[in-house]
Amino acid sequence: MSEQVNRPLIEVKNLKEYFNISMGMFKSKPLKAVDGVSFSINRGETLGLVGESGCGKTTVGRTLLHLYKPTGGEVWYDGKKLETKADIHEFRKKATMVFQDPYSSLNPRMTVSDIIGEPLDIHKLYNTKQERMDRILELMGHVGLNSEHASRYAHEFSGGQRQRIGIARSLAVNPDFIVCDEPVSALDVSIQAQVINMFDELQDKLGLTYLFIAHDLLVVRHISDRIAVMYLGKMVELADAAEIYERPLHPYSKSLLSAVPVPDPKVARANQRIVLSGDIPSPLNAPSGCPFRTRCQYATEQCAAEMPTFKEVEKGHFVACHRTAEVN
Repeated sequence: MSEQVNRPLIEVKNLKEYFNISMGMFKSKPLKAVDGVSFSINRGETLGLVGESGCGKTTVGRTLLHLYKPTGGEVWYDGKKLETKADIHEFRKKATMVFQDPYSSLNPRMTVSDIIGEPLDIHKLYNTKQERMDRILELMGHVGLNSEHASRYAHEFSGGQRQRIGIARSLAVNPDFIVCDEPVSALDVSIQAQVINMFDELQDKLGLTYLFIAHDLLVVRHISDRIAVMYLGKMVELADAAEIYERPLHPYSKSLLSAVPVPDPKVARANQRIVLSGDIPSPLNAPSGCPFRTRCQYATEQCAAEMPTFKEVEKGHFVACHRTAEVN
């Protein structure tokens, strides 16, 4: 029993997702969207995944759920490796996703009750129509929607309400694990806080585990237990949320956090903004060695020659950098 408690709910080992891009004349080249990412998430925990647009955050979430077939690596759920189609089918009853755009992720031809009830239909999770409707109304109650909304269509709702419909749909199969793919980035700031608080409440009430993908570091800090930072398909740092905010060790994490707005003007003036030079390289033509070296002020010949290993430098604090000791 103690082994089950201590065992991570989700384990990702050396996950890779490459997309073949046509280069013309019957030639193709792999775009390494996710390149050897490893992490684990404990039951009831929220892992925040941050990084610039195009770093591979969303691809990690989708590949983990096998919406994309992994190019390499392993995904383990509750101590069992996902290998067969049957494993993946069972996994999808326990792992769902909340998508980024509440406007395009809901079918405009379906009523709210049909959108939320679709997972119940697919997995045959009811015996009678009344049981199905009762479950739909229960899910709507979880996310703050009224019963009279059930017969309406998605286009009749605001962005925040649409995202609530999407969250209710993700809860339909009674999941243990939810990938939240930038679930508040398309919403007004005033609505973002309501949705984030709802995620917190649902986690406490239903015992959920989250992978929370976002580029807004303030949002991630509010909801996450631990935070992982990605750059160009690689994971560069992973630590407790408080630790990574107070003492980031990777130069890229330092730059990201220096850009977070601070409400206190005195503190804001004292903070030094770390501006990175150059543009993000294309994943099609990633630099040799460390992917961040072309924008890093501390880069050396070793950084160009070899990829730094993602290792634990302090208890629970993982970094992929050759020069961690010198730059901190």
